[in-house]
Amino acid sequence: MAHDTILEEILAAKREEVARLQLFRSAIRAQADEAPPPRGFEASLRRPGEVSVVAEFKRRSPSAGDINPYAQAAGVASVYASGGAAAISVLTDERYFGGSLDDLRSAKDAVGVPVLRKDFTLDPVQLYEARAAGADAVLLIVRALGATRLRELLGLAADLGLAALVEAHDEEEMERALEAGARIVGVNARDLATFEVDLERSLNLIEELPADVVAVAESGIRSAEDAAAAGSAGADAVLVGGWLMAGDPAAGVEALVGHPRRPRSDRMQPADADARVDNDGAA
Repeated sequence: MAHDTILEEILAAKREEVARLQLFRSAIRAQADEAPPPRGFEASLRRPGEVSVVAEFKRRSPSAGDINPYAQAAGVASVYASGGAAAISVLTDERYFGGSLDDLRSAKDAVGVPVLRKDFTLDPVQLYEARAAGADAVLLIVRALGATRLRELLGLAADLGLAALVEAHDEEEMERALEAGARIVGVNARDLATFEVDLERSLNLIEELPADVVAVAESGIRSAEDAAAAGSAGADAVLVGGWLMAGDPAAGVEALVGHPRRPRSDRMQPADADARVDNDGAA
């Protein structure tokens, strides 16, 4: 299968899933209403002066194939949290990633940190489903959503107490995320069309995000050096899955935590500031 059709295929399959979910919409909403209060995902990623780690549970992916197909979510999540992860991300797509909502429930029961549902969210019913399963946050992918639907899902997530990690890959998608009101923006180093990874490009984009937005570096983090580079670029957090799952999760998390983070507001050089004053004056 050509890489540029993988995302389209995944989204087509997800639309079929959503159509089936609609049959149980009322029951799912009722379960969401009864769910315990969510844990603070955004607050957990805001560690002053330090890069937070969102450690991901992922058995396989379309790009890597099987990574750790027999891993159990509760055990891996416990190792992640013990190692200092600020939050846990759980892939819940079954067909392409080998995950499930049961994985999310197991992870949530095993740890005290917030848990992100990582899936392809296209419809409000999936937010109710995430909330009912115990998710504290959800992923919204700009490339998969129109502007109106993105804004709608962000609003509903807020109403449900869910944080939303809004994922962008390029500058145009990043602007769309900000225009929709995203408070947490993930910049994915992996192009979902080609599945190629360019960490340097994604970190350059992170440097451009407003200081009040939580910036998350996604994909391409495969070492302590990469996490340090993300901190130097001003990333508030790194989201790491494949590298942790393919190796030693405990040692991996410990290598990623504790790296210093440079505030993005400090990145404007004096010469830039002078130029801005001159430009403003000229205007």
